[in-house]
Amino acid sequence: MSQQMRTPLGRARGLGSARDGTEHFWRQRVTSVALVPLVVFFLMVVVALTGADHARVAATLSSFWIAIPMMLVVLVAAAHMRLGMQVIVEDYVHAPIPKYLLLMANTAFCALIGLVGVSALLMLMLGGR
Repeated sequence: MSQQMRTPLGRARGLGSARDGTEHFWRQRVTSVALVPLVVFFLMVVVALTGADHARVAATLSSFWIAIPMMLVVLVAAAHMRLGMQVIVEDYVHAPIPKYLLLMANTAFCALIGLVGVSALLMLMLGGR
């Protein structure tokens, strides 16, 4: 006879001990699928701008139709990076205080990356070259 460690409500909801269920798993998969066309777009822009001077790069990146998808690249990549690093920290850091400090640092770093990337693109769009 096997004993169930979860309550009937917990089994019905499908939630594990972290009360997350598969939400984290799906967020990581959704961001990775979203990154496929975004990275293809990003690479097309980079290849198109290879060898261009600063003025042409700034003019291209200041275009609404280029800057908005580039912002999406930055934001989705930062979110995906945060989720991936969170899994690594949770799997390999077992002491509670360092784990929480690293998780906070991970979130802050990814937010900073997103903020700096979006700010740079907004400055280009609004003419603050």
